[in-house]
Amino acid sequence: MVIAAAVVDEKNVPKLEELGVKDSKKLTPRRRERLFGEIIPLLDDYVILELWPEEIDSRAGTLNEFEVENFVRALNSLRVKPDVIYVDAADVKEARFGEEIGAKLNFEAEIIAEHRADDKFVPVSAASILAKVTRDRAIEKLKEEYGEIGSGYPSDPRTRKFLEEYYKEHGDFPPIVRRSWKTLRKIEEKLKAEMEVRKSKKGQVSLDEFLK
Repeated sequence: MVIAAAVVDEKNVPKLEELGVKDSKKLTPRRRERLFGEIIPLLDDYVILELWPEEIDSRAGTLNEFEVENFVRALNSLRVKPDVIYVDAADVKEARFGEEIGAKLNFEAEIIAEHRADDKFVPVSAASILAKVTRDRAIEKLKEEYGEIGSGYPSDPRTRKFLEEYYKEHGDFPPIVRRSWKTLRKIEEKLKAEMEVRKSKKGQVSLDEFLK
């Protein structure tokens, strides 16, 4: 998981728009990579947190609480404190997510927490590009060690294929994935069910041969 916070002066927002800054999901990897270097000079400050599987698995509360904790960690570590904070709400209740962040900040700021904020507000779009490029780079490094692992998202068939093949070969999942990920449980259940079916068929063949 990668979390990014970007501080931008209002006068530079139009400059970000001119660059074509928008929700990172709507940009190609090459475009995001190029924008990464163009965005940073226009920012007053920024922070990027890379959170690895063991950190996520060892969290005390829910994933939402973990995200709040690390959003706050990123914001509190900024040297330049913003007056207004736009947040991509990870909670079904946007206001609650914003309130939880505001309660833990070490400075005063107006908080606007909304779903799909990375598609609505240019500063959030800029932060989403910083986070996505950082994540993409980390994935590429992992591919050097593990081969094709896909994007790392559960909807990616390449990622699911990699996890299934790794589990079949090693009897476990690689250390680069978080154990609390629901996708792992689904894959494990699927593979175990397939194994039971194969065992059952093998036993049926043996019985048929014996009866002959």
